[in-house]
Amino acid sequence: MAHIVRAADRPVSASRTIRFEGDDFGAPISFFSVDNAPGQGPVLHVHPYPETWIVKRGHAEAVVGGEVFDLGEGDIAIAPAHVPHRFTNLGSGRLEIICIHASGRIVQEDLE
Repeated sequence: MAHIVRAADRPVSASRTIRFEGDDFGAPISFFSVDNAPGQGPVLHVHPYPETWIVKRGHAEAVVGGEVFDLGEGDIAIAPAHVPHRFTNLGSGRLEIICIHASGRIVQEDLE
């Protein structure tokens, strides 16, 4: 059976970011569809599974472990399981990034 999650059916949020957890629909992945203003981004955190980022629009600084990366439109980055990571919108416009979690539920421990 196919599942369609209509935009009008999602809870209203102050953030433009969409949170999707696949377990609710029989899918083994989850994601954030992030839409951040300049300077915004998550705090340093870890997951017990890898997280994959796909930059759709904008410019970000990513920190994965002890390394710092510059990410731009079309770039893909992977943070391994249990490795602290974060990203920040460095651009003057909005950052659109898809954060794919290799789990049906988002499990996150914030470190900051």
